[in-house]
Amino acid sequence: MTLNKKPPFLFQFFMVLIAFLALNGCANIQRPQGGPRDRTPPKLLKATPENPTRNFSAKIIQLDFDEYFRLNNQYTEITITPNIEKFPEIYTRSKSLFIKFNPKDTLAKNTTYVINFGKAIADMNEGNVLKNFTYVFSTGPKIDSLSISGNVINTLTQVKEKDVTVLLFPLKQDSAMFGKKKPAVYTTTDTSGNFKLGNLRPGDYTLYALKETTVNKIYDNEDELIAFLKSPVHLTKDTANIHLNLFKQIPAKLRPIDRRIDDDGKLFFTFNKSIPTIGVKILDPTLDAIKQVNFNKTSDTTTIYLTSMAFDSVKVSFLSNGKPLDTLTLRRRKNDTYKHVLQLGYNVGSDERLKPGADLNVFTSYPVTSVDPTRVILMEDSIDVSSDLKLSKNPENPKAFSVKYPWKDDKNYSISFNVGTFTDIYGNRNLLSNKKFHLDKPENYGELNLRVVLPDTGKTYVVQLLSSDNVTVLQSNVVTKTGIVSYKNFPTTKYRVRVIYDTNKNGKWDTGNLKTKTYPENIWYYSKPFTIRPNFDDNEDLTVPKEPTP
Repeated sequence: MTLNKKPPFLFQFFMVLIAFLALNGCANIQRPQGGPRDRTPPKLLKATPENPTRNFSAKIIQLDFDEYFRLNNQYTEITITPNIEKFPEIYTRSKSLFIKFNPKDTLAKNTTYVINFGKAIADMNEGNVLKNFTYVFSTGPKIDSLSISGNVINTLTQVKEKDVTVLLFPLKQDSAMFGKKKPAVYTTTDTSGNFKLGNLRPGDYTLYALKETTVNKIYDNEDELIAFLKSPVHLTKDTANIHLNLFKQIPAKLRPIDRRIDDDGKLFFTFNKSIPTIGVKILDPTLDAIKQVNFNKTSDTTTIYLTSMAFDSVKVSFLSNGKPLDTLTLRRRKNDTYKHVLQLGYNVGSDERLKPGADLNVFTSYPVTSVDPTRVILMEDSIDVSSDLKLSKNPENPKAFSVKYPWKDDKNYSISFNVGTFTDIYGNRNLLSNKKFHLDKPENYGELNLRVVLPDTGKTYVVQLLSSDNVTVLQSNVVTKTGIVSYKNFPTTKYRVRVIYDTNKNGKWDTGNLKTKTYPENIWYYSKPFTIRPNFDDNEDLTVPKEPTP
């Protein structure tokens, strides 16, 4: 019997089909791997007419770029100097930008014009901005070419500031334009805080710098940082090395930022500046007699506690040296209710370590009217030492208390404030509160002694120890002669030091004032950090340089 065999081509067909399916099934289609992020702004390839050009007579300017782009805030960012009667039409098409002048608008003869695009031009994908791009042309045979350059520094931090707008006004227009209209000539500082204003004609100018919160090239917000030159720039040649020091002014007028009645019945007020020798008076004599007032350290925030909320509205007057500054009204609904819970806090964190030489501080959530020290239990390891502690009230703060005791290095402590240790103004008593802690090791602390050498003993200086990030002032000393400033019992870490040139001798840094043309007081930062080492008294020299001249 003869067997029928499958044709060889059929077997080969199936094998090819299986291989094809396997290859397609295993192949994963992936997106192309992206390269480095594009950080390059659009680049000008060609300008028609050329940039710059003389004897300009064109009605349309065409600027061709190497990529697609968009215009941002063109009516705010783009300026033309000197001003022309009708602003040209500005539009884009593909990778080109067009500036079309009004046919009825006649440009002045023999005049250099500068079109400043500010931050208006940015690429489509990443938003990279072509900063301070200008197109320059002259209707005559000559192009103005003078320049002013320099840098902008934050006075308080001494850091050079990027993206700060530098504003230039002709002296004759300064009073009419500054703070009211954006200037025709401006630029933005680069990443190193440097700026340059070019294509300027000879003349007298006023110069400002502005770190804006609202981008409009106008100083119209008290939260913005401002800098200025006291004297006009008399421009007859290129002028360089201009230093502008930014500062935040103290607002001229007192203004409430926040005012409210909290859920627990506190009256809360925050102002835009501190109030010197602040006083508070409630215009209702009955409520005024029962009020308790707390101020924060900067005297710009006030909290008022009232034991009676039997009012629909309350008027609170804020005073300085007995003179009313502002009167504010708060209203409540008759069915509003308030809940008070007397809680305790401590100057010991989650690490349960108390600084050597310090008292245990206790903070209450509301002013306290009475204290019962017999309800406090202090355990040293397993021994009750309550009879040896002393609980005292802070005379300046009705919500702060201290526990004094000769703490020992090798002991563990547990303190209990039993129910009713504290009674607040509302008659509420605290619930049971326990806190465990131990005295931190002395080797975690050290001492730094700075020998401060002054350049002029006829002047006053304020030497300040700062946290390593230059943010928190840890100790401040007024110094009038060469000598030692000591920092005792500080945690072992790095610290920074700065010196205030205290011109008015009031022991603090004073900001500037634009109206009176007063510069902020100068500040000098020592370039290197100081390190406080474990259980070690370190001695260092601090030679203060002469105060820089404006």
